[in-house]
Amino acid sequence: MTLVYQSTRDANNKVTASQAILQGLAADGGLFTPVSYPTVDLDFDVLKDASYQEVAKLVLSAFLDDFTAEELDYCINNAYDNKFDTPEIAPLVKLKGQYNLELFRGSTIAFKDMALSILPYFMTTAAKKHGLENEIVILTATSGDTGKAAMAGFADVPGTKIIVFYPRDGVSKVQELQMTTQTGANTHVVAIDGNFDDAQTDVKRMFNDAALREKLAAHKLQFSSANSMNIGRLVPQIVYYVWAYAQLVKAGDIEAGQEVNFTVPTGNFGNILAAYYAKQIGLPVGKLICASNDNNVLTDFFATKTYDKKRAFKVTTSPSMDILVSSNLERLIFHLVGNDAQKTKNLMDQLAEKGQYSLEDADAAILDLFAAGFATEAETAAEIKRVYDENAYIEDPHTAVASAVYKAYAEQTGDLRPTVIVSTASPYKFPVVAVEAVTGKSGLSDFEALEQLHEISGVAYPKAVDGLETAPVLHKTVVAATDMQAAVESYLGV
Repeated sequence: MTLVYQSTRDANNKVTASQAILQGLAADGGLFTPVSYPTVDLDFDVLKDASYQEVAKLVLSAFLDDFTAEELDYCINNAYDNKFDTPEIAPLVKLKGQYNLELFRGSTIAFKDMALSILPYFMTTAAKKHGLENEIVILTATSGDTGKAAMAGFADVPGTKIIVFYPRDGVSKVQELQMTTQTGANTHVVAIDGNFDDAQTDVKRMFNDAALREKLAAHKLQFSSANSMNIGRLVPQIVYYVWAYAQLVKAGDIEAGQEVNFTVPTGNFGNILAAYYAKQIGLPVGKLICASNDNNVLTDFFATKTYDKKRAFKVTTSPSMDILVSSNLERLIFHLVGNDAQKTKNLMDQLAEKGQYSLEDADAAILDLFAAGFATEAETAAEIKRVYDENAYIEDPHTAVASAVYKAYAEQTGDLRPTVIVSTASPYKFPVVAVEAVTGKSGLSDFEALEQLHEISGVAYPKAVDGLETAPVLHKTVVAATDMQAAVESYLGV
């Protein structure tokens, strides 16, 4: 029986996995979400010796069950190859008191590579499967990492164009240059005078604009998404939680069946939601610890069951988490209210109209799975320093937020279960922050800091930043947040 993906806002809007991937976002504004879970044989006596690609095949074949085995092999083998700098794809590093799951070994040195290296293959395979003649326009907003990873994945892929919006003053210099130097005739990058929430809100509005959709169709174009709003981005993220657990079993650090915690630096909520889905297919998860920075809207939500975006937006040293509207939380809300699309729609309408909503009846068992906390800027810097002093290992600021939140959680609760910190970016992506935290040196440029980071860490320059300073800037467009649609229409010639 084929797995059904339903919109979180319309119980009648149901599609298969490949249809959900092609559409990206449901036309009603909801997110396609599984209403039941596949049966997956998580035999860790076998999986501990499996390759990352083999674990991916097991998980993806269960969730994307209208893809053939041959189609999945094609997608997996083309995605998880030498674009990653280690055959493990996602190494698990044992540190003092924690394990760090390194998800930054791909071509853009951020965790988005784990899913965005495979999404273009999913999308083009799905388009062929459904006889789609339209050109697919990937429209996405980024808080720093999705944009580059998406462009790297879709650059010059036939039958696709990609348009990325990012907040001009809301990303690191390395992140910005990674995007603005991106090659590919089908890539387009636009900076906005606004924050990530402004960009994401208008991208979602364009997806839901019927008149724009008709205008695109007249030119044989259709939107899809590379954000984790697209289920094709989210499902591959389930894989690395199963993989990490298998590696703990393989190392003899846990026995199969023993519960493990995961601490996830969280912005748009997709990464930690993937861990929730891993739990639903049988992964022995103790707690999912949701780690935020000073934009701690999620911490407050889990404490109060009220989501309130009416607060100051703070620019931090962990910019990929500078988000006040966590889009993927909508999927968890859908599950919390018993997979009730009408209730979910009502709550999302309240968020749009009033800036907040409150859960009255929610599944207590789901809520109990989550813990939440946040780390201030000072705590984040101190955690980078602590981890370096104790392990000679440098975390990026997003990973350090998770590490600091976990340390506080363990001290407060006494929960001593083995815990994996989901390490979402290389410190080379945020060199100024990392070097200042470790050495106390301030005032360095990004590229001076890169040299210092190389000396301190002893880790070779990743290809993603080697030569970045002298690479030609190819994308220079800046628009007001209110002019995003005009920029899209101009680029597409509609």
